Amino acid sequence: MSEKVIVLDGLSLTLSDIVRVAREGYGARLSDEAVAAVKEANALVEEWAASDEVVYGITTGFGDLASVKISPRDRRVLQENLLRSHACGVGEPYPVDVTRAIMLLRINTLSRGHSGISHATLSGLVALLNAGIHPVIPCQGSVGASGDLCPLSHLAIALLGDGEAEFRGRIVPVREALSAAGLKPISLGAKEGLALNNGTTVMNAVAALALVDALNLARLADIAAAMSMEALHGVPYAYDARTHALRAYRGQHDVASNVRRLIEGSEIVERYKKDRVQDAYSLRCVPQVHGASRDALAHVRSVVEIEINSVTDNPLIFPKDRDVLSGGNFHGQPLALVMDFFGIAMAEFASISERRQARLVDASLSDLPPFLIEDSGLNSGFMIPQYTSAALVSENKVLAHPSSVDSIPTSANQEDHVSMGGYAARKAVSILENARKVLAIETLLSAQALDFSRLSLRPGRGTLAAHECVRSAIPYLKKDEYLHPLIERALELIERGSIVDAVEAAIGQLA
Repeated sequence: MSEKVIVLDGLSLTLSDIVRVAREGYGARLSDEAVAAVKEANALVEEWAASDEVVYGITTGFGDLASVKISPRDRRVLQENLLRSHACGVGEPYPVDVTRAIMLLRINTLSRGHSGISHATLSGLVALLNAGIHPVIPCQGSVGASGDLCPLSHLAIALLGDGEAEFRGRIVPVREALSAAGLKPISLGAKEGLALNNGTTVMNAVAALALVDALNLARLADIAAAMSMEALHGVPYAYDARTHALRAYRGQHDVASNVRRLIEGSEIVERYKKDRVQDAYSLRCVPQVHGASRDALAHVRSVVEIEINSVTDNPLIFPKDRDVLSGGNFHGQPLALVMDFFGIAMAEFASISERRQARLVDASLSDLPPFLIEDSGLNSGFMIPQYTSAALVSENKVLAHPSSVDSIPTSANQEDHVSMGGYAARKAVSILENARKVLAIETLLSAQALDFSRLSLRPGRGTLAAHECVRSAIPYLKKDEYLHPLIERALELIERGSIVDAVEAAIGQLA
């Protein structure tokens, strides 16, 4: 196990903790308080399981079969049957970082001591995470009510030795991975299958990692916009703090401040700022558009941060009251709504970026050579990358249709309203990935465009640092070349955070 460990108590997990475990190889362990809470709730479950009391999911079947009473001798089999029958997902598996986030969040919610799982079983899930045994979890199959039953069952059957897992870079049978790691399959007790597969953990894990990436991309979007603004000889008046003080949106203020700092010291802006009083909306309204998307992400963050420390399975155990309550915390509506909102916010970053790109390549709208290339006509330059951005933006328009307004009843109409939160989260990631590609193309185009002005005038301190970072990996284009690799290099710079890092080294941390 890694020496770097996150201690889980079900109450204090952060987005940064999720990134550490999902992407940086940190392990996890339960706090002493969590262990005590888990044991207390499980003791009560065992007491109920040994009795004739009717308790949903412990002495009865599940969903529409809740009225079917299960005999004491079959109650352990019930839990394992639940997982195997529900592990019926299809589609591509979630990537390893998402799977690790799913495992971490499942452990965290179960550690609150309201789910009835045993300490031994929960420790088994911790051991899987720390050993790097990552169950293969197909991404399709959740409707987001009773949470993510299908994908969470694929996670949980690994504890039984079933299914496949990514282990040390290979997909292998789970039993092979367990043996190599010195672990063994376990048998489940009362309610443990239901505790393992009932809740919003999968959509929450996808949402958490997407949110982290989106918050980073928002800063890059401001940088790309500032580079384009300078290259297009834009005027600075729309970023004046006095204007933004009259409209109290945090995102708008932050973006305007970022752009002012990025272009500070720009000889280009100084030279052309008296040519006109205003620019097209794709330049002039960057604070309002980028800012609104940032504010949307702030709302998404508030919901995701609540969810990562919530208990979302059913029924819930209240040991102090010696009570069990069947409720609906598993319903994914809070996440479904905000991930639809997330997708719209990210689509807008891409939409306005594509409009700036269109201005960069259109000589009738700028002082730049047609399609940003010398000897245009013989050379097509950056004509078609803007097409690519247009295609991605159009794709986003379809993907941005909300999933949360859809519902297909399941479980013989017992589950008659579902959230579709799983797809809302996955679809939001697709929009995020498209937006990242669009902004990579804008970064490539704006760097090329700035080269025409840099011959005689110096850009702002922030935009200069961004330009130099791009040029460290991508040369100025003198004539037509195979462009795909250049776009891929720009995308790599963004994914590694190199451009943002270079800018912040020059002007300090961006909002």
